[in-house]
Amino acid sequence: MKFAFSTNAFKKHPLEDAVMKIGEVGYEGVEILCDVPHAYPPVFKKEDRRSLKRLISNYNLQISNLNAFTLYAIQDIYHPSWIEDKTTFAQLRIEHTINCIMLAKDVGAKNLSTEPGGPVDGRIDRKKLEKLFVSNLSKVTEVAEREGVNILVEPEPNMLIERSEQFLNFIKRIRSEVVRLNFDIGHFFCVKEDPAKIVHKLSDYIEHFHLADIAKSRVHDHLIPGKGAIDFRSVFKAIDEIGYNGFVTVELYPYQDDPIYAASNALKVLNDNII
Repeated sequence: MKFAFSTNAFKKHPLEDAVMKIGEVGYEGVEILCDVPHAYPPVFKKEDRRSLKRLISNYNLQISNLNAFTLYAIQDIYHPSWIEDKTTFAQLRIEHTINCIMLAKDVGAKNLSTEPGGPVDGRIDRKKLEKLFVSNLSKVTEVAEREGVNILVEPEPNMLIERSEQFLNFIKRIRSEVVRLNFDIGHFFCVKEDPAKIVHKLSDYIEHFHLADIAKSRVHDHLIPGKGAIDFRSVFKAIDEIGYNGFVTVELYPYQDDPIYAASNALKVLNDNII
């Protein structure tokens, strides 16, 4: 496996500085935030995209993933979602994802991650919400197939899809090979699943990993590896057993005041835990 670091910890820095610092720390890859203040597609123009490709090449990096999950450019971390009650609002999520697919093509990324439907917000008809998610997602898969970009659904606590069984039930309804899984190790730990075990369970669909540590309480707060309770050695062993040789991206957005410290310490701990 290879380690990458997400620029969403560097939101107080220009994207160019974030990429340079991540390369200097020693990561092999970088995940690009497709939101303000970094690479929000409507304002990330052709020259910006060419410059990003040159910079990544200069630092011998690869793009591990495009993070198309948050949408602060329009509202917040979760909204607009795929399962909005208002069709016009859900359309903003659809358009954003299509824009991110085209960005991926321009910068040479093969994956983008997105939210697992969205927040349920007290709505009780889950089957209706799941049907809406599948329907709206189908509106972008043709574009993704044409451009050769994978759309990675990322289960998260308190969202429509948060557990492994929910993801498996969802993916059976998808008729496109480009819809895959962004396996967030911390998220599954939060919902009381053993990440090492479900790596095997979900291996047919895994295209990318997100990583952060989580406290023993399982509260969804991203911590530097080694500061929480996840047994990364067993998780990495499982990842190795399924033959995965892609990127594991460290996602530490709570450390925006000192992202270099977070990135450096995370990489040291992770390298120490590779078997």
